[in-house]
Amino acid sequence: MAKLYFHYSTMNAGKSTLLLQAAHNYRERGMETFLLTAAVDTRAGPGTIGSRIGISAPATAFRPEDDLFAVIAERLAAGPCACVFIDEAQFLTRDQVWQLARAVDDLAVPVMCYGLRVDFRGELFPGSAALLALADEMREVRTICHCGKKATMVVRIDEAGRVLTDGAQIEIGGNERYVSLCRRHWREAIGDRPAASGTDPVFGRG
Repeated sequence: MAKLYFHYSTMNAGKSTLLLQAAHNYRERGMETFLLTAAVDTRAGPGTIGSRIGISAPATAFRPEDDLFAVIAERLAAGPCACVFIDEAQFLTRDQVWQLARAVDDLAVPVMCYGLRVDFRGELFPGSAALLALADEMREVRTICHCGKKATMVVRIDEAGRVLTDGAQIEIGGNERYVSLCRRHWREAIGDRPAASGTDPVFGRG
């Protein structure tokens, strides 16, 4: 039975790597896949899903105005497709998540979404909120804070390494702009909790 999956985490947990590996596993078994990624994220190149470990694959870029049910239906009409994979799923709109759910239900194709759960302010992305509500199965992709605890939050930093607490929700960047932290160290970084004396709450350096 086809399902809508949401694989979520914070930054730099290896979501894109897992997506590319899963898609490769399908193709190794002779099954075709359909890859999509957000047009706004061009770090690996336009219409490309890239991983920090250096692997990548071409993908169809989606924009907020696209009808993803229609996009998937058109792909299925062109030939067999065993699974749809979506990277940067936090950039989906609420309507697009419903379109994916309808594709699962009405077109009988599994859809696997990979994305962030919350932004640098600790708030849900609209696409992630919709996926948390509608996904048939959810799986957390884990990474760790510098203290060794599970990282569930992320801070945005500027060029000087200072933590930013305000700004647009969407700002594309990697390790140079975002750091994954546990909730305690995230609170310390944004000034919601006193940091241990002489310790950097973002990087853990004394």
